Amino acid sequence: MNSTYGIVAVALVAVATLGIGAFGLRMSRTTSDFYVASRSVSPVWNSSAIGGEYLSAASFLGVAGLVLTHGADMLWYPIGWTTGYLLLLVFVAAPLRRSGAYTIPDFAQVRLQSMGVRTVASALVVAVGWLYLMPQFQGAGLTLRTVTGAPNWVGTVVVAVIVVVNVVSGGMRSITFVQAFQYWLKLTALLIPVFFLLHAWRGDGRPSPVAPEEWFQPFSQADGPGLYLTYSVMIATFLGTMGLPHVVVRFYTNPDGHAARRTTLIVLALLGTFYLLPTIYGVLGRIYARDLLDSGRADTVVLELPSRVIGGSTGELLAALLTAGAFAAFLSTSSGLTMSVAGVVGQGLARGRISTITALRVAAAGCVVVPLLLALSAERIAVASSVTFAFALAASTFCPLLVLGIWWRGLTARGAISGLIGGGLSAGVAAIITIGARPDGWFGVLMSQPAAWSVPIGFALMVGVSLATRSDVPANVSRTMVRLHTPERLDVDRRF
Repeated sequence: MNSTYGIVAVALVAVATLGIGAFGLRMSRTTSDFYVASRSVSPVWNSSAIGGEYLSAASFLGVAGLVLTHGADMLWYPIGWTTGYLLLLVFVAAPLRRSGAYTIPDFAQVRLQSMGVRTVASALVVAVGWLYLMPQFQGAGLTLRTVTGAPNWVGTVVVAVIVVVNVVSGGMRSITFVQAFQYWLKLTALLIPVFFLLHAWRGDGRPSPVAPEEWFQPFSQADGPGLYLTYSVMIATFLGTMGLPHVVVRFYTNPDGHAARRTTLIVLALLGTFYLLPTIYGVLGRIYARDLLDSGRADTVVLELPSRVIGGSTGELLAALLTAGAFAAFLSTSSGLTMSVAGVVGQGLARGRISTITALRVAAAGCVVVPLLLALSAERIAVASSVTFAFALAASTFCPLLVLGIWWRGLTARGAISGLIGGGLSAGVAAIITIGARPDGWFGVLMSQPAAWSVPIGFALMVGVSLATRSDVPANVSRTMVRLHTPERLDVDRRF
């Protein structure tokens, strides 16, 4: 790919991101503006922003790379990432908005009347955010190296700096505008080249992708670890979505619970449309870019195809458009993650020391340091696979907390803490072992996809310990449940 085109594409996305963020700064004045955009974001704007931050490097690059490498089994990733919003719609969206909280730790404290639960939840928000941020930064470095030949650290640092500037300047108000723009940029960046690629494929007489028969068949390893891996991916992606802090915080920005549900419905349509496209790139990669499998660069198949299939200036321009979309993916997701982590850390810093807005800005700058260092020093792993660890951690901790906290009045503070710690340690240790030691055999399989056993641990501990500590159920639980489940149009006492 022509490096000049790639540099121009990245520069344009960076300038547009900073420019839109600056526009949001003009509208950000209050604490509510910075944390939840004053709870005034319409469903259309909010769903576009959610699509922008949710469709990360794992979606834009990773899905195509996994389909190229492993075939149809990998379609459970985009299916699960989309289906997670259906579960979020049914169980979480509206009650969570009615809670009036800014963050997941806020919700935990309101529901369980416990600073201990808030502290543990805050630590887990940071852990999930860092685990999710690292592959975004790594993917940015990979993309910039692919299109310009620059060292990996350049793209990593550029994304981190732009994200901090946006969050510091205008908080949630700024990144809402930025992420909405970036969703439509990412969709356009994938959609336009697909038409050219498919036309070129039909015109050059190439046969359909040649691959082993099992490449096209789900459960291709149904007699072995493949079946476990598939179900574990489904559990992680189905349940992890409702526990991702940067996703959950978006529902606090809606005006009311009804708007939160409408937002989720629109998100389902936006994600379903988007995920059709990376799959096509993965299949076409099997025809034109099989060498990427041997070189370990399957994640770059989306960026490589236009130059290989079409060539010339047209191919270079299409590759530049895809580069712009990929860079937007890193920026939008990293912005949402940084905002969610900074919101939690900033609330802790602001207690009696500095203003809430200043605390948010300080936290945003500080919270990217650890994932940035990890991205620069850790060995790179497939972006879609690494993001799954964040989903497994969220599914094992925040999913039980939200589902039980919203729908079961018997949840207690000690039960919630036990489940958060037990589920968090299970998924977290599995991620550390997999990334660090890469064990073989069934132990390696269980560690690489822990959700199938770590999620039940989280739920079981919360339920079991809560049943053993029934006397700890908050005295105001009935009033809290009324607030969570009664539509805003009904005139009831919503005070805690």
